[in-house]
Amino acid sequence: MLFRSFALSCALSTIAAASLSESSLQKHVDSLTLDHSFKPVKEAYWTSLPHHRRTPFAVSPDGQSAYLAYLDSSETDVHVQQVDPSTFAAVGSAVTVTGGKEAGGLVAHNDGFAFLTNEALPSGTADAPAASTPVPVLYRFTSGQQTWKTFLGGPGVDANFGLAASPDLNGDLVYSEEAGMYGAYFVITAYTGDASGHYGDSIKYVKTDGTLTTISGASSSWGCSHNTGIAFEAADAAPFASICAEDQGDIWLNTATQGMSGVKISNENTTNGASGEAMGGMSGSYSGLARLIGSDSYVFAWVSRGAVDLTENSWMGDGYTQCSNRTNGRNVAIAQFTDKNTLVGEQASSVVGAADGDSQINWITQGTADCSNAHVAAFDGSSVLVTWEEIENPFCPVIAMGCQGTFTGTRFQLVTNGAKVGDALVETDTYVAGDMVTMSDGRICWPYVSMVWDLSSPVAYGGSTATTTSMSFACMSLSGSSETSAPSSSVVIASSTVAQEEAATSTLATSTFVTSIRSSTTAAAETTTPVVEATSEVSSSTLIPSETQIDNTSVKPSDIVVPSAIAAPVTTPSGAPTAVIPSQSFVSSGPISSGLPSFNGGKGSGFGKGFGNGRKSSCGRQKRPN
Repeated sequence: MLFRSFALSCALSTIAAASLSESSLQKHVDSLTLDHSFKPVKEAYWTSLPHHRRTPFAVSPDGQSAYLAYLDSSETDVHVQQVDPSTFAAVGSAVTVTGGKEAGGLVAHNDGFAFLTNEALPSGTADAPAASTPVPVLYRFTSGQQTWKTFLGGPGVDANFGLAASPDLNGDLVYSEEAGMYGAYFVITAYTGDASGHYGDSIKYVKTDGTLTTISGASSSWGCSHNTGIAFEAADAAPFASICAEDQGDIWLNTATQGMSGVKISNENTTNGASGEAMGGMSGSYSGLARLIGSDSYVFAWVSRGAVDLTENSWMGDGYTQCSNRTNGRNVAIAQFTDKNTLVGEQASSVVGAADGDSQINWITQGTADCSNAHVAAFDGSSVLVTWEEIENPFCPVIAMGCQGTFTGTRFQLVTNGAKVGDALVETDTYVAGDMVTMSDGRICWPYVSMVWDLSSPVAYGGSTATTTSMSFACMSLSGSSETSAPSSSVVIASSTVAQEEAATSTLATSTFVTSIRSSTTAAAETTTPVVEATSEVSSSTLIPSETQIDNTSVKPSDIVVPSAIAAPVTTPSGAPTAVIPSQSFVSSGPISSGLPSFNGGKGSGFGKGFGNGRKSSCGRQKRPN
């Protein structure tokens, strides 16, 4: 996310490039005490591997105030807390929006904020989705009071195509002062019409007075099928810059098309609707695309296994291809754009029979480690910060999802004009769990929870029980700073009770996934918060998962699909990762949890010919067994 309305000195963009060092990173550990508890771990779709639960963060144009949004640990109600942008301490009490199911995007203004969430409609609402499935909604608050509320899905929105809900929002919210417009990009599922039961994505624009506005060539009722990743950034006029990772094997710069076409950034192996969580997977879709300061140029960061052996995608038709993975683990890549429609360099190949489909990629990492949770933010008009997490010797039993193994730290890499500058800074106690924001002084700051991060095992079904009432912030600077604020305390907690805390502590050595969170020994006093338009609370058991199981095929770990081409030696193009995937990387034995489902070869819930702007899709994700 870009903080654009400020005057950076000319010297900032001409600072001599130097490697990032420990002095470049400033940590504000446990600086923010939350009014309500927060559950920092979200289990990934299908694999249940741990992901950071997103905490949207934004700074006002005048630089005087910041806001943090977080989902209550009950997983219903979103809280928005004003934050001092200098100390990262709380300012006043949090504003609570009852019924919110995700903190899906946040924009700060000089007089308040706007944020994107999803919530169930009140009982009895005509044409509402079944089972209290939430729909997307945009709120605007001014001086702590709700100014307006605009639904972006549900009854009356895109009724001519089919009404849509968002059980998993997985989206983002941006704002352009020049355009006078908010833009929201998010995942949807149709619950009426010919596309009912299928998944796509939608782009909506809203004026500053809360009016939902359809803009030809910019708004989209149904775009990329089964979107597995979204990147979105504001532009001076609609359409805003947008990227999607869809279920047929491609990542598109789709600013001009809003669908599964446009400029082909990357080929990705896709199996049953997933493509390696290229843009974060569950709780992803934030800070993946950055606009350079004072420029119309953009940089995009994602993770990829590369692409070999392109074959025809007969379902999609001419110009569409499928591929096999080049590597077992994922590497980090970036793409640059001179404007919101123009890729620097060549598009990804669509030549059937090509031995490689990734020779155009600008790799930030090359190797056998697995990289995940990639993000990017701009320092100035030429330099960006690219960050990701790494696992050494990864175990990747599901070819189109994440990996597990020993976490070796978060990497922070300076990139200037598309080239790496020095080595990446490695931090084992600092993560990126919320929007990365360029501050008025040129630092890039973001929120995270100070915790022991373990990627070695899936989260038990039902999710992690760890909660916290403390939030930390970190800032990266090109000029460097050696200051690190001290944590308030370092108590290991796994739940709200002392007995459970002691039990969690005693099993640290044997637990398949243990989260240690620094938190104050004294819980923050609960305060009365403004509550707006109370709606029916939604039980998690009523929510539709990321995809609905259409073919009802039972799945088991031994069903993992292993394309034969993956195990074969491949010729590595110049600059591409060199690791060849061993066939045993995909056997189902190993530390994966008992009963963990895997992909099979059956068709999922993709929509057929005639949907998605005339494009076709056959792959889908399936519902995880209870």
